[in-house]
Amino acid sequence: MFKHFLQSTAWENYEKSARHQTFRESTPDFEYLAIKKSTKLGSYLFVPYGPSVRNSNDTTTAQKSLQKAIKSLVSLGKHERCVFIRIEPTEPFTAEYLASTGLKKSKDIEPAHTWILDLSPTKEDLILGFSHGTRLGHNQFPRKNLSVEVSHNPKDIKYLVHLQQALAKRKGITAYKESHLKHELEQPFASLYLVHLKENDKDKIVAASLFFDDIENSTRFYMQSASDPAYKNLPTTVGLLCNSIFDAKEKGLDYFDFWGIAPDDAPKDHTWAGFTRFKKSFGGFARTYSGTWDLPINKTKYSLYKELRKVNHLLHKS
Repeated sequence: MFKHFLQSTAWENYEKSARHQTFRESTPDFEYLAIKKSTKLGSYLFVPYGPSVRNSNDTTTAQKSLQKAIKSLVSLGKHERCVFIRIEPTEPFTAEYLASTGLKKSKDIEPAHTWILDLSPTKEDLILGFSHGTRLGHNQFPRKNLSVEVSHNPKDIKYLVHLQQALAKRKGITAYKESHLKHELEQPFASLYLVHLKENDKDKIVAASLFFDDIENSTRFYMQSASDPAYKNLPTTVGLLCNSIFDAKEKGLDYFDFWGIAPDDAPKDHTWAGFTRFKKSFGGFARTYSGTWDLPINKTKYSLYKELRKVNHLLHKS
């Protein structure tokens, strides 16, 4: 039974520290961590990258386990007077099957596709697996007066926040609040990588990334990131990721998860096309999940909730 980091005890403790109500259920067939979320029309239960289900490499077994998990979640949702439940099964169930259970496809909260690098090869073999451009960036990194600092000091999150806010302004998107990112860095599973550039006797931070370590599944996750576009010709992010990958290997972790990528059939102008190519340049393999699905408990309120989401989306686009 594969259990994603967002279903772990470590993540549950983080959610509790953020004053979110959590619920956990574990049986031989399934396990889930559900987080109670609020909307203007009522609350719902969110199961990020879950539930985890028993599959024994058999689709029928996995489907039956999922149905039992959904039944448990609906019962819990009714008890908590929730409008709906929201799940993200890590098994790649087909959309046809999920829809047949009454689930309704929602906009993905966590990425349905990710890119993973196996850290078991030697460092030299990992580098050989990089694309030519990525290997070049890795080799040039120290020659360009660039270096990496690893921080666990929550105060240092300001560097990532500054870079992300500048990025959000350029792209017309919403950046995470500093308090949110700071709280993440306060967790024992988080680390912040900062790229320093020494130039004209001055030291400037030109890139920053936040990483989470999942000890249970021996995986490092590439989470929040941003860099200074004024130095786009320097291998800032390549060097940062190489350092994090090699550090994860040295720490004894087995995998490096680059987090979200565009699906294989995505158009060339997909929003994630650029950083998908970048992530794949380090070598690795794809993993596909089921995406985000909702099951209404109060159908009337759920319909209103969906309409409000459409209105909010249109308002943000205008």
